[in-house]
Amino acid sequence: MSKYTFVLYHERQKEFLAALQELGLVDITTTGWEANGEERAMLAELEQHRAAKSCFAELAKEEGFEPGEPFSDGEEAFRQYLQASAAIEELKGRLEKARREADELAVWGDFSPEAVKKLAEDGVVLRFFSVYDSEFAAVRRVAGDAIIVEPVAEREGRTYFVVVAPDGGEIPFDAQEQKAPETTAAGKRREIAAMEAQMDELQAVMARAYASRDAIEAHGERLRERLDFSRAAGSGRREVENRLVIMEGWATQETSARVDELLEGYPDVVYFKEKPTPQDDTPVVLKNNRFVNPFEVIGQFYALPKYGTMDLTAFFGPFYMIFFGFCLGDAGYGLILVLASFFLRRKKTTAMKQIANLTLLCGLASVLFGFLAGSFFGVQLAGVKMFAGIREKFFDTDMLFTLSLGLGLVQIIFALVLNIVNVSRRFGFKYSLGTLGWLMILVGGLGMMFLPGVGIVLPSPVYYIVMGVGAVLMLFLHNPEKNPLVNFGSGLWNTYNNVTGLLGDVLSYIRLFALCLSGGTLALVFNDLAFGLTADMPVVVSQIVAIIILLFGHSINLFMSALGAFVHPMRLTFVEFYKNAGFESTQREFSPLRKAEK
Repeated sequence: MSKYTFVLYHERQKEFLAALQELGLVDITTTGWEANGEERAMLAELEQHRAAKSCFAELAKEEGFEPGEPFSDGEEAFRQYLQASAAIEELKGRLEKARREADELAVWGDFSPEAVKKLAEDGVVLRFFSVYDSEFAAVRRVAGDAIIVEPVAEREGRTYFVVVAPDGGEIPFDAQEQKAPETTAAGKRREIAAMEAQMDELQAVMARAYASRDAIEAHGERLRERLDFSRAAGSGRREVENRLVIMEGWATQETSARVDELLEGYPDVVYFKEKPTPQDDTPVVLKNNRFVNPFEVIGQFYALPKYGTMDLTAFFGPFYMIFFGFCLGDAGYGLILVLASFFLRRKKTTAMKQIANLTLLCGLASVLFGFLAGSFFGVQLAGVKMFAGIREKFFDTDMLFTLSLGLGLVQIIFALVLNIVNVSRRFGFKYSLGTLGWLMILVGGLGMMFLPGVGIVLPSPVYYIVMGVGAVLMLFLHNPEKNPLVNFGSGLWNTYNNVTGLLGDVLSYIRLFALCLSGGTLALVFNDLAFGLTADMPVVVSQIVAIIILLFGHSINLFMSALGAFVHPMRLTFVEFYKNAGFESTQREFSPLRKAEK
């Protein structure tokens, strides 16, 4: 990455930024930018664009939905969408209220509200009441002949009746008075019909907006272009009574020559080009090959690597794939993911292709580990005659448990090696001696424990020498800027943290074994349910019921297992691996000022 500092006359700033935007290769630093009123309005409108995209996705799922005739341009389509969506939300509330009122009015039947008003003007006031059915006889008895009580309807255990009595006067019985209806249920239904017709018109506008979604998206990109330009224009530092503007920009080394060419030919601009320092907030752009690129999706859930440090994507990617396959642990489920990846590849977007490739790699790993664990849609392959010759080769639970811990130790040791390489490259080898010492102790101790078991026998002094040298490095030389004796106290503290942290880190990898075991067990249970519950049913019925149970059960299990296989290896990556590898993060991704794509 190349760092640029631009100095120019303030009246040339917008013209200069327009030239940079046309070039599309320079990321302008906007640290400290505060949005003004116009920019806040643009931010709000961009949020509305995101909401529109979600709305269109929901519209497409509605049964019987058909796009309408598109609008002439994206701006008009977006304006119509905003008006229609706001009107629909308001109309939905009115419709819900009207339907509720129509339901309440239905108990009073059809009557003339005008006649009720005329009677009231003549001194005959109708009042509306309701009581429980069991209490209505008591109401009649109390009312007697002095008060006219006329039942109208019985509904849900209540009797609704009308009383001819003075308005607001006392009544001798206990009943719940209802609000006098101002219209009839039929009148309210006519209002509902009118509102539903209005809703149809608004939905037609939404159908037209849906047909214009590409134009609306292009309008949103143009809006983002304007906002980026405005933000860049507002981020420059003013000097010399606000006459000069100083801006900071960044370009990749591959494209900096083209930036230099523009700057050399641009009048009235002084620029300085230099390499970034560790103190700079340098933007980051990841560059990985086709195999590693899909795992960038995982890394971006956490953060980007700080500029100048090591991009760990290529190093955690294979582990993530292996851990995913371990957690899913079923070859049949892995095959479904492989097939799903081919479906996802039909989507033309770069992001979806990246996800498709990640799904393919994780699916293949699941197929491999599924066969190692001897599970295919919950069927134990060790019990299938076809695999009788290799029955002993399948992993049992003890082997899977040991493998999960072994993989954890391998990843932790690998992370420590990366940490040593990264620190040595950035600051010098002497700054990595503390980590190297801990690695030597760890490797020496593990070698003493496990190498004899695989036939590799080394003299005991070799292990003690390795661990002793490691202890010296970790206790006395972990900070080369301090006296070794001064380092001893902090070295002891680091040793305590390393030992206790290692135990917790390694035990975290047991989750791989637990998820593999739980997913396989549930798959086996659903198989037993499908064939056990249908054993006594007629053949055709039993097959149909078994298929339903298998589809339902394995769908749930696949979803839950895949979710766990996605999340837990990610957690191991971000906590155990990143911690031991000394990962340093940044949130600033390289985002050059550019024109919206046509």
